[in-house]
Amino acid sequence: MSDKVAVITAAGSGMGAAIARKLAEQEFKVVILSSSGRGEALAEELGGVGVTGSNQNPEDLKRLVETAVDSFGGIDVVVNSAGHGPKGQILEINDDDWHQALDVYFLNVVRIARLVTPILQSRGGGPIINISTFAAFEPDPLFPTSGAFRASLAA
Repeated sequence: MSDKVAVITAAGSGMGAAIARKLAEQEFKVVILSSSGRGEALAEELGGVGVTGSNQNPEDLKRLVETAVDSFGGIDVVVNSAGHGPKGQILEINDDDWHQALDVYFLNVVRIARLVTPILQSRGGGPIINISTFAAFEPDPLFPTSGAFRASLAA
């Protein structure tokens, strides 16, 4: 059994859940964050630990990281699988929606990176993987917030 630990955000369903399953197949211990609570059941199924919370809430991210360290002794890999932010025509999206998109697509990555980088470094380094979209490189008129903030992560 591997002693490698993976933290996956927004992993209660969809792509995040599929990533958690694949990492568990590769013998990673998984720590899953999901806002729906489905991540806790998935984590239990995979022999890991689940945390219910939002990747947009700094306290929930802190609790996620603390859970990983307390449960498994550290973190070796982080996968940010962001949720869905506001969409619509670029000139119709209001400032509040742009601020929400900043949280959904960009700040959740920055916040968890601040928390996990010292832990990753203490274990010899490890990747922070940010799930993105084609819109980061080929803007889509219906997803301008996603394209703008995910492009900033790719820069």
